[in-house]
Amino acid sequence: MPTFIAGTRIAALIALLLATFALVGCDQSVREWHGKDISNLMPPLEFELIDTQGEAINASDSEGQVRLVFFGFTHCPDICPTTLARLSQAVGKLPENERERVTIMFVSVDPNRDTPEQIAAYTRFYGDRIAGVTGSEPQLRQLVKRYRTTFGYDEPDENNNYNVSHSAGVYVFDTRGKARLLLRPDLTVAQIRDDISALAQERRS
Repeated sequence: MPTFIAGTRIAALIALLLATFALVGCDQSVREWHGKDISNLMPPLEFELIDTQGEAINASDSEGQVRLVFFGFTHCPDICPTTLARLSQAVGKLPENERERVTIMFVSVDPNRDTPEQIAAYTRFYGDRIAGVTGSEPQLRQLVKRYRTTFGYDEPDENNNYNVSHSAGVYVFDTRGKARLLLRPDLTVAQIRDDISALAQERRS
């Protein structure tokens, strides 16, 4: 009798574990991302900058959008053009209803050279889902510090040309403004599209 009871308990435990695993497998919120999951590791999206019209803009102005935030500058020789092109391609491959819920935010960290007009012309080349913004250097320093990154200026040459070091990662915030992913430069367009699509499909709580 004790052996039978023990066997029954073991069988019940196995059944319970199998049921739990089945529930987890059916939970669509449990998924593997191509980008690095930064949920609960970074603060929500918050900034006070200016747009390409020279008007003040903040995070609430694009509330309800999945926002891909990338720090760069318009004189960038390689990383910025490559990144913006890949992001634009990924967003362009989304169904229209998802594409309309995504904004690529190009944050220029070179305000001395990147005027709103310059940024507007630059971002326009890569597509209509890109919003260019910038601000004063103190504003930009505060923003990059918020997301644990930085930028720096090299010494200018005789023609006052200089390079700007900055992060190559793309911060992705969901429609509620919560930090969700960090997209690395080695991700493919298809992988970026898949991650963005999943976020665009999420229901707002």
